[in-house]
Amino acid sequence: MNVLIVDDNPTNLQLLKLLVAKVDDCVPVAVDSAEKALAWCAQNEPDLVLTDYMMPDMDGLELLSRLRASETMFEVPIVVVTTTDLKEVRQRALELGASDFITKPVDPPELRARVRNLLALRASQMKLKDRAAQDLVIRLSRTAEYRDPETGAHIERMARYARLIAAKLGWSEDEQERILMAAPMHDIGKVGIPDHILLKPARLTPEEFAAMQQHPRLGHGILKGSTSPLVRMAAEIALYHHEKFDGGGYPEGLKGEAIPLTARIVAVADVFDALTSQRPYKKPWTVEQAKELLQSQRGQHFDAVCVDLFFSDMDAIEAIRSEFSDESRGL
Repeated sequence: MNVLIVDDNPTNLQLLKLLVAKVDDCVPVAVDSAEKALAWCAQNEPDLVLTDYMMPDMDGLELLSRLRASETMFEVPIVVVTTTDLKEVRQRALELGASDFITKPVDPPELRARVRNLLALRASQMKLKDRAAQDLVIRLSRTAEYRDPETGAHIERMARYARLIAAKLGWSEDEQERILMAAPMHDIGKVGIPDHILLKPARLTPEEFAAMQQHPRLGHGILKGSTSPLVRMAAEIALYHHEKFDGGGYPEGLKGEAIPLTARIVAVADVFDALTSQRPYKKPWTVEQAKELLQSQRGQHFDAVCVDLFFSDMDAIEAIRSEFSDESRGL
């Protein structure tokens, strides 16, 4: 878990960094000004913030106030580290949303205990939020399935293919479970596509395909703005899963590693299952045919690493295809 440490004193900053690093599963991120802390939080989400009170330009209370104004930082524990015992300072900090205080000089055992306790609380909050988000994702997935009956077994297979790739990439169990739950949302934007296009039992005209290409933005519009990491991942996948590694995809034409890794993973899983599935306008490809196509598009349509890792475990692929076949879903 990421612990952001903010202190303009280099000695104090190094001490806090060393102490936090001794707490299990903690990654300390040390910055020497409130401005740098705000810039880091604009691109990342800490699990805990330790901020000094007395700093030039912007003190700890102003930083606290600005962090709490952000939707993503509203529930993150923030601890004010201070040498002062002034009641007014502590009261103001509490009013602004401080979670706790630590007094200088810092007592190492006390600091580690407070960090452990606050991170445990943060982990519990995240689990509860993910459970609520999972319920939302399941219900939205069912909504998409009602619009497009073909997607039922497809989303189950491709989600498990995505988890397989994530596991091969070395993702944690929690991260693997998150992409398993988020991947089924990749095509949720299709709920906004007219039936005569979505359900057409033939290839689309150029005009119809242009309309279909709007579904990534529609899906992102449905899912964006959530504070849940799961729903944020789903929004990211929905927007970018049709981007291509060489920049020839849509809707934004991103290239290479500018495409989020989650979307690069899902692109491989989604296309492989689409190729090997029956559609009104085509017969299913064999696994070998689909494998050959994806491997020929390494570094062009697909991230080569994701392709190679996916096909490194054919037994797992076949097990998923068997367990979640269209026949098992009555399709």
